[in-house]
Amino acid sequence: MIRSAQGVSALRNRLGDELHAKRLKRQHDKLTKFLHQGRGIFRIERLLPFDLWLSRILHLTGLKKRMRADFLDVRLEEKEWFFPNLPPSFEGFRLLHLTDLHCDLEPALMPVVIDLAHRTPHDAAVLTGDYRNGMEGDHGAATKAMAELRKALAPDCWGILGNHDPLEMVQDLERDGFAILLNETAEIRRGGDSLWIAGIDDPHYFQTHDLAGTRKKAPADAFVILLSHSPETYAEAAAQGFALQLSGHTHGGQICLPGGRHLVVPCKSPRRFIAGAWQHGSLKGYTSRGTGACGVAARWNCPPEITLHTLRRTTA
Repeated sequence: MIRSAQGVSALRNRLGDELHAKRLKRQHDKLTKFLHQGRGIFRIERLLPFDLWLSRILHLTGLKKRMRADFLDVRLEEKEWFFPNLPPSFEGFRLLHLTDLHCDLEPALMPVVIDLAHRTPHDAAVLTGDYRNGMEGDHGAATKAMAELRKALAPDCWGILGNHDPLEMVQDLERDGFAILLNETAEIRRGGDSLWIAGIDDPHYFQTHDLAGTRKKAPADAFVILLSHSPETYAEAAAQGFALQLSGHTHGGQICLPGGRHLVVPCKSPRRFIAGAWQHGSLKGYTSRGTGACGVAARWNCPPEITLHTLRRTTA
């Protein structure tokens, strides 16, 4: 897609020259690696990539239909959080969390997600990245699906980028009503109180996040919720004084053993951070199992989710 010089300059100013240059270089390196996969003696990897192999194996074993049904069985998970320092006006505030939609993978998914989001009352919505599936080609299909999703979400809606999302998507997402945070913060006001949403750029692959700098963009005594694509920022986020971290990236394992036991840890985090609620020091956190899937439209023992977080001022 053609981007205006003004838009590119604005993104550079928002991320800063150093992180902007780092992200563009890593995007180029990642795409180059993808496009050159399987050349030379490894050409077979190009002809029969892993995702295709897995899809065929599932078909041959008779599991493909069942796993696709599980992929489309998006659940609403509800979680209450208790904070003694929550600003009084935000008692009962409902925050809807979606992540890892990979919404250009399988067209049948987005109508399910949109319907569920539309039927779930919420005060604000947050999205923690990975809106597209692959890296090659135009991202128009993903942004078109996201534009439809936007209609089902509350007026207050913020997102961040994941490790599948090029920086160039920001202009399209913001055009359609998503406020994308690039190491930035946003203030929500209720009555005389404020709650802050902080969003960092992808810490997993691009590593262009700035937790300390982002935290300083909100008042020192503010109640701040952090959006981080991957849970691997947990230690630094706790040190910076964030109240709650919401993440995705892991898909909860996507294809798991019975009981939801994931086979792979997809980031540099202990297993307790891979799915569900967790706590590290004073920082509370939640890692969603993800709303979509990556590579293959399949899930097993790991249902997809959207998550409704309700904030409470009283202590549990």
